[in-house]
Amino acid sequence: MADKKKTRSNDKKKAAKGAGPDGETHVFQSDVSRLLDIVANALYSEKEIFIRELISNAADACDRLRYEAITEPGLLEGDADFTIAIDVDKDAKSLTIRDNGIGMTHDEMVENLGTIARSGTTAFVEQLSGDAKKDISVIGQFGVGFYSSFMVADKVEVISRRAGEDGAWRWASDGKGAFTMAKADRDGRGTSVIVHLKDDQSEFAEPMRVRHVITTYSDHIAFPITLDGGASDGKPEPVNTAAALWTRSASEVTEQQYTEFYRHVSHLGGDPWATLHFRAEGIIEYTGLLFIPSSRPFDLFTQDRTTHVRLYVKRVFITEDCEGLVPHWLRFLRGIVDSQDLPLNISREMLQNNPVLTRIRNGLISRVIRELKSKAEKDPDSYIVFWENFGAVLKEGLYEAANERDDLLGLTRSRSTHGDALIGLGDYVGRMKEGQEAIYYISGDALDIVARSPQLEGFRSRGIEVLLMTDPVDQFWLPMIGAFEEKPFKSVTQGGADFSAITPDKDNDDSDDAADAPPEEDIGRLIAAMKVALGEAVKDVRASDRLTQSAVCLVADDGDMDMNMERMLQAHRQIDTRAPRILELNPDHALIRELAERIKQDAGALGDAAHLLLDQARILEGEPLPDPAAFARRLSDVMTRSAAD
Repeated sequence: MADKKKTRSNDKKKAAKGAGPDGETHVFQSDVSRLLDIVANALYSEKEIFIRELISNAADACDRLRYEAITEPGLLEGDADFTIAIDVDKDAKSLTIRDNGIGMTHDEMVENLGTIARSGTTAFVEQLSGDAKKDISVIGQFGVGFYSSFMVADKVEVISRRAGEDGAWRWASDGKGAFTMAKADRDGRGTSVIVHLKDDQSEFAEPMRVRHVITTYSDHIAFPITLDGGASDGKPEPVNTAAALWTRSASEVTEQQYTEFYRHVSHLGGDPWATLHFRAEGIIEYTGLLFIPSSRPFDLFTQDRTTHVRLYVKRVFITEDCEGLVPHWLRFLRGIVDSQDLPLNISREMLQNNPVLTRIRNGLISRVIRELKSKAEKDPDSYIVFWENFGAVLKEGLYEAANERDDLLGLTRSRSTHGDALIGLGDYVGRMKEGQEAIYYISGDALDIVARSPQLEGFRSRGIEVLLMTDPVDQFWLPMIGAFEEKPFKSVTQGGADFSAITPDKDNDDSDDAADAPPEEDIGRLIAAMKVALGEAVKDVRASDRLTQSAVCLVADDGDMDMNMERMLQAHRQIDTRAPRILELNPDHALIRELAERIKQDAGALGDAAHLLLDQARILEGEPLPDPAAFARRLSDVMTRSAAD
């Protein structure tokens, strides 16, 4: 941690150009400069959104101070009434948003307003496309909505004093590459953002226009918002309801209010896919207002798997990342939970293994699962949209949550060899072939790759449906659960394929004419020669029932690890080496028939063919060749002999 602080300090020193008449001059971090360029070129189709973003930041500052004041009441400085005040000045063409929240120190202003301080900066930059509609959601997720003010401003000033600190600081910039820092005067704690409007944006200095924006986008804010000049006597007037949205009954809340609150707590654009507003009463009491997003957040698959449901106690904000409130496999949820039974001074340590929190957690899980079941039954097309976004996350619960496993299995959807549509496990079992005893699946990194795997040929020829599993988590939950409705899960790349009880589907049978297959003794002779030639490079060589078009394929033995699982673990350095595979030959393939005939005539005629066939099988499996040079030499020799003949 000390090294990180030192690095940040050095970065700040490098960014500072020096002291001018206005104080220190700093250069924006390169990522901020790119962001400002996008913002300046009409990021938002409706520029009024900047007011929403600034009000949202002010509300967050009030929330943070209210929480810190629980243990440090002196931070309130005798003022416990939180407010957000908006002043407009038509003559000066300016708009000011003031709050009495936590405020910022000098270093916090440099860090928060001059850099993108949130982790994942690289991911942020990579996702900036220049497409306004796409970038609005990305920028919101990174919590940098402050910069939206430069859509309407030719200059922005921020004056802030941190609660508990004596001095205030002024940040100022025209958004063109640099900002200045200077000491300032401010009565009381908090932050003021002064937006100096461009000539063609003077509408945002009109009280009626600003009032409309507040009532449209920020009525859900739980702190009073006042607007000067709005009343006939010229005094500031309250604009919003100033009641926590989740405390109202669902019948009192409009869809627009839900949507704007969702955008406030989620930092996402668009509308929520689902809204859950409920009040639990009984042994414990709590209120929940949860949203399932309609798009995938940028940090959904980060290593820490952070959750984003805010915990309140008696309407006082406690934390946004509460370990134990929401399981990691529901981390796509956004919203709030407000408990009446937890103490206001609860710490992160006290939250761990807290029985009240455990009850709330179980209640939230139950409500979300009920909502997903309802959506899946009543609106299956909409549920597919959810699954495409969050199915890979929800499936983590199959591995981690034993109590919810049966429910989650019913919600699971997968693609298969029977068309492009996503299907549930119940649908799969309902259309299993007569004589089929297992739920077959194949796993891999990409859908198009697994769909072309030679291991599927025999299954297709018999009309046997195979699930195509391409999420990394599939490697963990499938072998652990083992079965669904007493039907075992079985990887088609693992063990032998016994189709004796299943009649081939004539419409799908694309195999070579079985009548041309060589006698079993000829195939046995070829297999024996292949084993000698390949030695320890393979675990075994055997005739295949699963191949109809390809000459060869690789499979894992019954007791060995699934091949894709093995590749994934090796890629993450969890294992050093892979187990030798079984090489299967297709007796009906023309190449295998030719080799069997040659071996019959000349026991030493196999030559390089055995190694080329093994390398071919590796290529089909998407595996690297252990010796590409040897492969190239053998292929060249074979082609040379063929040309000579």
